[in-house]
Amino acid sequence: MDQRLSFLTLAVADVARSRAFFVEGLGWQESLYVPGDVLMIRVGERLVLSLWDRAAFEAEVGPIATGEGFAPLTLAHNVASPADVDEVLEEAAAAGATVRSTGTEREWGGYSGYFVDPDGFAWEVAYNPGPIGQDLLP
Repeated sequence: MDQRLSFLTLAVADVARSRAFFVEGLGWQESLYVPGDVLMIRVGERLVLSLWDRAAFEAEVGPIATGEGFAPLTLAHNVASPADVDEVLEEAAAAGATVRSTGTEREWGGYSGYFVDPDGFAWEVAYNPGPIGQDLLP
């Protein structure tokens, strides 16, 4: 797996409120906004902060930690193809990660799976065919 981070995703209670804070309040430039679903903001040359609706986050990743479960964020590593998703998941498992979800076609048009690193952080390995996903690839 390449040494890089593509997306930092935070589960938020209200995407519009988050947009008001980051875009209108702080003046950050949005890269993608889907009302009620997600706000993406490029925060580096190849890094996007993704503020994702909390319910949608839980539906794809799993329960948000309030004791048990995952912290309400994922670290994402984008790759160039669905086959690369499967390969990186296998590589992570071989290195000691627990695969939480094998590669799956997603309703947003991509393909992704999740592993949990030894410290319990959830990582998404994703093939995102959209322009923002492709632009993050080296």
